[in-house]
This record gives sequence, structure tokens and C-alpha cells, in this order.
Amino acid sequence: MGSLYRITEHIRPMAHIDPTPPVSADAARPTATLTVLFADVVGSTRLYDGFGDTIAKQMIDECLAVLSGVVQQYGGRVIKTIGDEIMCVLPSADSGCLAATDMHHKIMALPMVSKVKRSVRIGFHFGPVIEENNDVFGDTVNMAARMAGLAKGMQIITTGATVACMSPMLQLSTRSIAALSVKGKGDEVNVSEVIWQGGEELTMSTASISAIATKAVTLELVHQGRAWTLGHAYASVVLGRDAQCDVVIADRSASRQHARIECRRDKFFLVDQSTNGTFVAFAHEAEVELRREEIMLRGTGRIAFGHTVDLAGAEFVAFSVRE
Repeated sequence: MGSLYRITEHIRPMAHIDPTPPVSADAARPTATLTVLFADVVGSTRLYDGFGDTIAKQMIDECLAVLSGVVQQYGGRVIKTIGDEIMCVLPSADSGCLAATDMHHKIMALPMVSKVKRSVRIGFHFGPVIEENNDVFGDTVNMAARMAGLAKGMQIITTGATVACMSPMLQLSTRSIAALSVKGKGDEVNVSEVIWQGGEELTMSTASISAIATKAVTLELVHQGRAWTLGHAYASVVLGRDAQCDVVIADRSASRQHARIECRRDKFFLVDQSTNGTFVAFAHEAEVELRREEIMLRGTGRIAFGHTVDLAGAEFVAFSVRE
């Protein structure tokens, strides 16, 4: 039973032992039933390439501000923003559906910039979550992220289980798309789309959802003549001095497990976990230093470990994001 239940010769057997089994840490965490919603700006890489950092960031920040305002309007709260994406929770399946619809309308109403119209894609799921430190965890979060990953620009994707929790009137604004095998799920998941436009304005793609799911976005890494390609099938790598790392860096400035790169839906994030920092130079941009931080990789560039990428003779990893 472990040390908490050890009985010595000085204590009578079974004396003062509480027969109630201990409560696990997970069971003790506060839980709630909420809608988890992800929304991200479509084509952010093209915005940075076309407008440059300053204007592109302003355009994306304006979208995120609009999305955050809608969340508050429907009684929800923003959990976090990562790059061009917002993660939030709302109190019900209905509020999730209404907020998602309103998000699209308000983003569409934003003025065009040099004839470029901004759009978002949205996925959400309603179910139990674990709440801790103003964050949420659990299967509902993972499922919502999967739904957002299936959505195209100007689409709202959710699960059949979430639709079943909506009021009858809102259920009429949805249509079932397909039953898909979702990674980590034994059974197929029924996927639905929320129809938020009508008549001649219905511009959403009606292509097979399976075609949406196979959108090929990859990250190519090159280091000393070796190449790695990351995507949904090979979704993360660890970089560092340790021989067990996926990409082994011989530079003495590098930590044993210096950094990692993760594929989150169709985006790639570099996460620093080192002593001396990770340095990233995007093509034609100023170098960025990460200290226990993360950054979304875009376009092409170089990564160095513990020092600037321009240090003579030092190792670096070249990267290229391909859509």
C-alpha cells in the first residue's frame, strides 16, 4: 500500500486506518462542461510575405481583438493566443455556435488592406474540461483542436455530439459532413459544419472533409547534410547535444535537450528549453532570441543554439515551411 499505510510494531494492526481510497490528483481537479473553441487567421504566412512584419502583425492583431471581443460578448473567456490563433471557452454549445458565427461576420466586416480580405477558420467542441490556473485541459480541448484543423477559411467545424447539445433552432443551421477516424479515438467521430452564410453569399467549399484533412503543410529541416521533414505523420523533433536527440547538435553552447519543434495542426512551433537560449533568423528579418519561449516558424530561415546564427563556423539548422 506504500509508506502512508506502513504499520510498525508500535501500532496495533489496522488501527486508525481510513478505509476510503485516496483521491487521485486528477480527480481532485475542478471540472466543468464548456465549449472549447479555436479560431485562427487564414493565410498569415502570406500576409507576412506580402505586407512585411509590421503591417501583417497589425492585421492579425486586429483580427484577434475582434475575436476576443466576441468571446466576451457571449459570456466566454479567452484562454490564450498563440501567433495568429485564439483559444477560448464558452458556457454552452449554443454560445459556442453563436460566437463562432458572429466571429465570421465581424471579421468579414473588417476593411480590406490593399484589396486583401481577412478570414478565419473555426472549430469547437462541447464537453467536460479540467480547469487549472485559468487554463483548460482534457479530451474536449484535443477534439476542438482537431475540428479547427479540419476547417477551411470561412468555415466552422464541430462534432455531431456538440450539435446534439444545441437548441433545435441552431441545429437547423448545421449539416453533417462525414464520420471520420480521428487520431487517438477508437471509434469514428461524426463531423458537422455550421452554416453561417446563405443564398448567393454561400461561398464555403463543399469538398470532402477527408480532402480537407489531408492538407499538406510540411517543415523541412537541414543540418550538416541531413534532412528531416515534419508533418502530421512525423510531428515533433528534439534538438540538442544529447546523442538521443532527433537532431544532434555538437556545439558546446547547446544544451543536452536544447529545443523542440512541434507540429500543431498545420503550424510549426520552435520551443526553447535551454540554458543559453535559441536564436532564430527568418529570411530578410532581424534575428530573434528565445529564452524559455516559443515562436511559430514561417517561410525560411536558420536556427542556432546558444549564440547568434552568424557566428563564424558555428552549427545551425536551416528550416523551410512548405504549404
